[in-house]
Formats: sequence, C-alpha cells, structure tokens
Amino acid sequence: MPEHDGSAGPALVVRHGDRELTGSVRPGESWAEAAARVSATAGGEPVADDLSGDPLRFAVEPDQRIDLRAMVPGDLPVLARWLQAPHVRRWWHHDGEPTPERVATSYGPRVDGRTPTRMWVVEVNGRSIGFVQDYRIRDYPQFALLTPDPGAVGLDYAIGEPEWAGRGLGARVLWTWMQNARQRFPDVTAYFAAPDHANAASLRILDKTGFRQGTWFDEPQRDGTTSTVVGCTLDVARVLGPVAPHRAP
Repeated sequence: MPEHDGSAGPALVVRHGDRELTGSVRPGESWAEAAARVSATAGGEPVADDLSGDPLRFAVEPDQRIDLRAMVPGDLPVLARWLQAPHVRRWWHHDGEPTPERVATSYGPRVDGRTPTRMWVVEVNGRSIGFVQDYRIRDYPQFALLTPDPGAVGLDYAIGEPEWAGRGLGARVLWTWMQNARQRFPDVTAYFAAPDHANAASLRILDKTGFRQGTWFDEPQRDGTTSTVVGCTLDVARVLGPVAPHRAP
C-alpha cells in the first residue's frame, strides 16, 4: 500500500523498489526537500525520475551511484571518442571534425581552468559514461544577449558511451549535476540549457528534471551556421531549495 503523509499541495511519489511512497509538497518547501522528507525511511537519496507532470516522480536507487568529477587532460582522448559517436555528433558538430587534436585544442583550456567553462565527467558506479560542461552565462556576453537571465548558470551535456544512451539515465545525470551546481553557485536562482529545437530527447530530459521550456531563438555557431534552440530554465528555489543571498565580490 502507498504511504501517505496527509499534507496538501502538489502531489509527489518516490519509488523505492516495488514500493511507492506518496505525499505532497508543503507550503514553502522545495520539490527536493519534499522528496527527501517523504523518502526518509528508504535508505537513500531521492533523484528526479519525472518532474514534468502530476504527480512529481522521484526514485531511490541505492545500487546506482552517479557522480561527477572534474575532467582532467587525460580524459580528452575519451571525450574525442564520445564526440565522434554518431548519437552525440548529431548535436555537437559545429566545432569541426572532433579529432583528438581539435578536441585537445578546443577543450583543453576548459579542462585547465583557462576559460569560464568547466568540464565534468559523469560516472555511473565508477564507470565514465559522459560529460557535462557549465558556465555563468554572463561570462559569454554575446550568448547572454540571447538569454532571459544572464545571471543563470548554463549547461550542456551528453551521454557519450553508446550502450548507456537511451537507458533513462539522462534525468539522473542532470539531477546529480544540479546538486553539484547548488554547492558551487549557492546564490544563482536559475539554470539554463538551450538544446536544438529538433533534439526531442534532450528536451524531454530537461522536462523530467524540472526545467520549463521558454523562448525559441537562433544561436550563431562557430562554423558560421545558425541553430534554432529552445531556452529551458530551472527555477532553483522551487525545485532544489532556498537560494543564498547574493554577495558582491
């Protein structure tokens, strides 16, 4: 039988094995805080399963551990292989042929901390399966002019290993990144992604992690072409919890 806490508000379900723990989001409570409260007896941290509908759906899966680690120069050959994979290259093709040399030139400065963009390797139970890159949008003024909130943190992501693509990991990868970003950018009120309008899989992953679709806009690419993208924004306070007051440097 489902376990109810009797509170009123947006409905919420946390799946734990063959059990469903049900409750609702209380006034002033974020979705993540509500999921943690409802699943307190489950023995694991809840992660987003599908936050696009009603009820909000989370899952506790202690046997599946997803981590982010900072990318290092030794990861660049693997990154090149991921970018060459057809399912990734379809959406990451504007920097030219992803040869090891070109990838080292393009991404090496990000790995070394010489640009505002940071690179992260996604690991599932210790195995590297993909990557995320993030940046403060205001650090890229031309892109900031196109977006609704220059103070947001932008992100791009891909599951590079073909055998791990299409297995429902995308939402959990983004949820792990969101928890990581929460610690590094405590005063940021929004996260922002802008996948190609034809990238239905990426748009669905963002929906499932609480991002909401907004304005479509044309984004100039490095190769001189233009892509029509969909701006997707996550309200950090609503989904993850209170945002720290901004402090001037």
